[in-house]
Amino acid sequence: MKALSALSAEVRQYLLVTGNYWAFTLTDGALRMLVVLHFHSLGYTPLQIAALFLFYEVFGVITNLVGGYLGARLGLNRTMNIGLGMQVVALLMLTVPAASLTVPWVMVAQALSGIAKDLNKMSAKSSIKLLVPDSQQGTLYKWVAILTGSKNALKGVGFFLGGGLLALLGFSQAVLAMAAVLALIWIGSLMLLKKDLGKAKAKPKFRDMLSKSRAINILSAARLFLFGARDVWFVVALPVYLSSEFGWDFWLVGGFLAAWVIGYGIVQSFAPHITGKKRGHVPDGRAAFIWAIALAGLPALIALGLSAGWSAQVVLLGGLMLFGVLFAVNSSLHSYLIVSYAKEDGVSLDVGFYYMSNALGRLVGTLLSGWVFQAYGLEACLWVSSIFVLAAALISIALPRHSEMAQQIH
Repeated sequence: MKALSALSAEVRQYLLVTGNYWAFTLTDGALRMLVVLHFHSLGYTPLQIAALFLFYEVFGVITNLVGGYLGARLGLNRTMNIGLGMQVVALLMLTVPAASLTVPWVMVAQALSGIAKDLNKMSAKSSIKLLVPDSQQGTLYKWVAILTGSKNALKGVGFFLGGGLLALLGFSQAVLAMAAVLALIWIGSLMLLKKDLGKAKAKPKFRDMLSKSRAINILSAARLFLFGARDVWFVVALPVYLSSEFGWDFWLVGGFLAAWVIGYGIVQSFAPHITGKKRGHVPDGRAAFIWAIALAGLPALIALGLSAGWSAQVVLLGGLMLFGVLFAVNSSLHSYLIVSYAKEDGVSLDVGFYYMSNALGRLVGTLLSGWVFQAYGLEACLWVSSIFVLAAALISIALPRHSEMAQQIH
C-alpha cells in the first residue's frame, strides 16, 4: 500500500483501468469458450456457432468507432464503467433456463458483450498514451507490449476457466458465478476511477471519429487482415476440430487453447526484446512488413502437412505453437505503432478507429471460420489465413519508416 500511495495519481488511475481490463478479459475469454463448447455439445454446426458471435463482432466494429468519440468527450472512466456494467448484464442474460436460451437471445447477449469488451479495450489502450511522452518511444513500446501481453495471457486463463467451469458447474451456473464477481469489480470501479481520465481538451465533433492520418488508416487496414487471418481458423474451426477429430473433452480443449493464448501473451510481453529494443531499435513500418512476411507462409505449410497425411497432432499443434510466436510479435508491433501514431489529445479517437478495423477483421474471420470449415474443412481455413497475412504484409509496405515517423505522429 505504501508503494502504491507513492505513485502519481495518473499512474494509480491507469493501474485501476488495467486491473478492470484484466478482470473483464478473464470473463470474456471464459465466456467465449463456454459458448463454443456448450453449443457444440448441443449439436450446433460450426456455422451456427459462428453466427452466435455475429453480433459480438458487428457491435464491436461500431463500438470502437463510437467509443473513441465517447471516450474523448466523456472521459475513459465512463466508457470503462459502462463496459463493465454491460458485461454483467450480458452474463446474466445467459443464466435463463435452457429452453429460453435461443439463438437470437444468445446473439443479443453476445452483442452486449461485444460492446462491453471494446469499450474496455479502447479505454485501457488509450490511457497508456497519457503517461509516456512522445520522446520516449522505447518506454512506450515496452509498456504497450506488457499491457497487451498480460491481457492475452489472462484471456488464455479465461479459456481454461471457461472449459473448467463448464465441466464443474454447467453453463448457467458458470455464467452466474462470473457475473457476480464482475459486478463487485464494477462497483469498485464506479467508486475509484477519476472522472476526467482521457477527456479531450477540445470537444471532438462527430465527424472526428474517422481518422485523418494516413499512417493510422494504413495500419488499420493491415490490422484488419492480420486478425482475420487468426480468427478464420482459431475461433470456431480449431476448437471444434480438436473436439471432433482428436476426441478431446472440454477440459483438454479449454486447457490447450488457454496454454496457447497464455504463451502468446508472454511472447507479446517480450516482443520489444525480440525485435531489437535492447540494441536501441524501435520498430517502424518496415518491421511490421518483415514480421508479417515471416508469418504469411506458415498456415499454408500446416495445410500442406495435413494434406500430405502427416500426423495431424504433430503438424497442427506444432504449427500452432510457431504461429502463436510469430503472430504475437506482429500483434505487439501493431499495438505499439497505433499508440505511437495517435494524437495525445483525444487519443481514444485514433485508437478507437484502429480497433474498429481490428473488430472488423475478427468479424470477417469468425464468419469465415464457421462457413469455410463447415464447407471445406480446416485446411481451407489455413489457406485463407495465409492469404490474409500476405495482404497485411503488402499493406504494411506503405507504413512510414523512422525518417517519416515524427511527421506522421504530429
